[in-house]
Amino acid sequence: MYQLKTHASFDSAHFLAGYNGKCSNLHGHRWKIEVTLKSSQLVNEGQTRGMIVDFGELKNAVKSVADDHDHSLIIETGSLKDKTMEALKEENFKIIQVPFRPTAENFAKYFYDLIKEKGYDVKFVEVYEIPNNCAGYGE
Repeated sequence: MYQLKTHASFDSAHFLAGYNGKCSNLHGHRWKIEVTLKSSQLVNEGQTRGMIVDFGELKNAVKSVADDHDHSLIIETGSLKDKTMEALKEENFKIIQVPFRPTAENFAKYFYDLIKEKGYDVKFVEVYEIPNNCAGYGE
């Protein structure tokens, strides 16, 4: 089985609603998304002969996902009061609402699904919230 791996990073803020600890407070991370593709065979002809996919193409796809989340506040839907949401929107903050608690574990599956939707045969995604801690999702 062949594998291809790349990564991209982004900065965002989040908090864990209902968590009893310091992560219940709004805080930020430099998230790193590491994506591994798999293939039992390589392309046989053309410019990408001998490759799973062109590294540049994969890097652009992963960077696009990271850029979409960069410098945002990522929150679990329903975790902030309507009044708070209105104030944040009035200030033109970039807010991304997700239907899950924004943990590294949930982000790993979320980014796995986003890259897979782009047509890639994803084997595994790791999401680092700090250089020493990561969570993964995949086969």
